[in-house]
Amino acid sequence: MRYLFLFLISIFLTQNTNSQIYEIGVFAGGSNFIGDVGSTNYISPNQAAFGAIFKWNRSPRHSFRASIIFSDLEGIDGKSDDPRRIQRGYSFNTSILEISAGMEFTFWDFDLHTIGIKGTPYLYTGITAANHDNYFFSQTGDYTAENTNSWAYGIPMVLGYKSNISSHLILAFEIGARYTFSDELDGSVPDNADREALSFGNTNSNDWYVFTGITLTYTFGRRPCYCNF
Repeated sequence: MRYLFLFLISIFLTQNTNSQIYEIGVFAGGSNFIGDVGSTNYISPNQAAFGAIFKWNRSPRHSFRASIIFSDLEGIDGKSDDPRRIQRGYSFNTSILEISAGMEFTFWDFDLHTIGIKGTPYLYTGITAANHDNYFFSQTGDYTAENTNSWAYGIPMVLGYKSNISSHLILAFEIGARYTFSDELDGSVPDNADREALSFGNTNSNDWYVFTGITLTYTFGRRPCYCNF
């Protein structure tokens, strides 16, 4: 945390001499889970999600981007369209803290130093790491904590639209699916190998979760001299 604070301070101290432009702001919206428990609807926010976002605009067409988002993930078999899940009746609710970094690409040039309101669709991808508690379902279907936590790494696939609403504020709406390399988020694969017999669901399909929401960022820095990368 101390190094993150020093990094952010250094950005503000160098903004007058660095010929780039930055954005810092917030994300607010909702999340939904897609896995072996609960509904399989792809876009169906059912829990609040919020966080912080930072961008380093390297050209009018691409930016380096990092974010931290906190949310609960919820899965309830009773809300599924699958009769087998409804009959099974499993449910879970777990908190995650996601750290993400990657690159954002705009469909059209998005130069904030030109006059007037402008907007563009954009894509974002990179890598994510979501920290979550581990748990499993007993033979009686009880939700049981393992008192450990793990990191679920994944790939974000985000589609959004952004527009400047003033000379320093940018508002965006986005939908971002996260494909993870883990099958532990919903408790279908216990973290403890001794409980392997309690695994269930499709072991060939990893977990997904989706963030849907808005970002509001503040821009600062001198007029950029954009680079070729």
